[in-house]
Amino acid sequence: MLKSLLATLLLILPLTLTAQTVKPAPAAAAATPPPQVLLRTSQGDITVELYPDKAPKSVANFLQYVRDGFYDGTLMHRAIPGYLVQGGLYTRDLQPRRTRPAVSSEADNGLSNLRGTLAVARGADPNSGTAQFFFNLVDNRRLDFVGNQSGLTWGYAVFGKVIRGMDVVDKIAALPTRALGPFAGDVPNPLVLIESANVVGEETHVPAPSAPAKATSTTTKPAPKKATKPASKG
Repeated sequence: MLKSLLATLLLILPLTLTAQTVKPAPAAAAATPPPQVLLRTSQGDITVELYPDKAPKSVANFLQYVRDGFYDGTLMHRAIPGYLVQGGLYTRDLQPRRTRPAVSSEADNGLSNLRGTLAVARGADPNSGTAQFFFNLVDNRRLDFVGNQSGLTWGYAVFGKVIRGMDVVDKIAALPTRALGPFAGDVPNPLVLIESANVVGEETHVPAPSAPAKATSTTTKPAPKKATKPASKG
């Protein structure tokens, strides 16, 4: 009996030691959450989530403008109910700020201009987008990429979406509009100011200087109200 018990213990002991020395498998690395940007406007706050996996150039461009404080003190200068709200370039005096070089269009990334999405505003050249952006108020599928034959078929690059504050975007779109400064119409009344723009989770930046710069060939101007495109070349 004693020999049998000892033999059993000798068999169990190596298995116990082995179990004690087994190390757990490393946990899978957590996926990096997509960046978010908080726009504080005179009509309320808007938070957007960006798509760096689908539109890396557009997202990097937008984030750089945000981190530079470029958008602080600029206007949502164009609002067309049932279409879009556009901003990101003009000061409260309706003067354009100097922009960095334009980015290549990523309109062919498979994303559609659906309600609540954020897209790059541009001129007639698909690759002329700089600082301006627009919010789609409805499903604007006619602004999607359909081919590279011309600026009309290229469409507009979606690079994010509103995750909080779409009611604020709708509120801006519902404001009365007027002709003001260089614009023949569609300027919200009262003016809608972007008071600050910051990447969520990052320290706030030093506000951009308020002095405007002369417009360059890389800036965009709004199209007439009945046009089917968000911006035309300036």
